[in-house]
Amino acid sequence: QVQLVESGGGLVQPGGSLRLSCAASGFGFSSYRMNWYRQAPGKERELVASISSTAAILTYADSVKGRFTISRDNFKNTVYLQMNSLKPEDTAVYFCNVVVVGTSRWGQGTQVTVSS
Repeated sequence: QVQLVESGGGLVQPGGSLRLSCAASGFGFSSYRMNWYRQAPGKERELVASISSTAAILTYADSVKGRFTISRDNFKNTVYLQMNSLKPEDTAVYFCNVVVVGTSRWGQGTQVTVSS
């Protein structure tokens, strides 16, 4: 079955960096677009970044452009989110996502807290 396992979250000061990882299994990873979403308390889940199967197409939310970078390793079945210049408003639970056979699959999420 499809499994997505996020890691790399934590507490970081404003201006700091974190790299999130999502290890995927149970589907043909190299053939699928992968997404990172986040959800802050009291807010709707929002798409942060997306990467096509070959990494040729990258898309970002306006709020993270120039600060976050999505990447993937199709040999390791892993997608990454490098987050630089973090701001308090980036505080959220970050989720890895893939749509397989029309069904949206989610990881358990990893908490990112940006605070001094």
